[in-house]
Amino acid sequence: MSQPRPDLAPDPGLSRAEMETLQRDIADIAVFEDDFAFDPDALSNPLAAAASGDEQPIIVGVDQSFLTNADGEQDRALSAVVATRGGEVIERVHAVTGLEIPYIPGLLSFREGGPILAALEELSVDPELILFDGSGRIHFRQAGIATHMGVVRDVPSIGVAKSLLCGRPREDTDDLPAGSRVAIEANTRVDAPDGTLIGYAVQTRQYDSPNRHINPLYVSSGHRVGSETAAEIVLELATSYKLPEPVRLADTYADEAKREFNQ
Repeated sequence: MSQPRPDLAPDPGLSRAEMETLQRDIADIAVFEDDFAFDPDALSNPLAAAASGDEQPIIVGVDQSFLTNADGEQDRALSAVVATRGGEVIERVHAVTGLEIPYIPGLLSFREGGPILAALEELSVDPELILFDGSGRIHFRQAGIATHMGVVRDVPSIGVAKSLLCGRPREDTDDLPAGSRVAIEANTRVDAPDGTLIGYAVQTRQYDSPNRHINPLYVSSGHRVGSETAAEIVLELATSYKLPEPVRLADTYADEAKREFNQ
């Protein structure tokens, strides 16, 4: 994969102020609306793809794991990338690189973005959509890791986070039924006008029990995918589990690849 905007790649050597300025620049460049060539209905429906005369798109999931040194400190990131087409895995690659800075809320891409870009370089196929385990537009400066990576690669991307970094739900998100979604809007913690739609809480699965419940995923545009379409795609790809399948497969592969280093 090429990098159309290598000048925007995350540099962990920047100061915090410079990192935040770069994120604002990325948010200005990012496209938070649909701008892709594939039919979303073709993601899991080969008949829809055949009707349009196209192959099903290549969807990539990205997740991270971490390796520790002899002192038990996390010093390397293992970035796992799984490419799928029509629900079938067509390629799996990973890369291991050093971690240069600690985790800082809102600056995740400067810690993990370099390892992710290194792993994406290993792919022999060209993704038509990338799903990241992390935020996109639901971010203090509207430039989470899915937005940052999506803009650097200029590839449609979606952020799929397990917790809400910022913003506020427009409705209660407790014990939502499967298939539902609740809009997430900007609040004073987000560099956007108050009330701006920045993503959705998406309930992909739910227990059929009054005593247990599954929390929603927080889905947002990364780049070149609108908020509504992002939510629909995640629901479509969460076939059997809470996570959309490409991200779940990347998570599983990250654990598998990590075991090679722990033997």
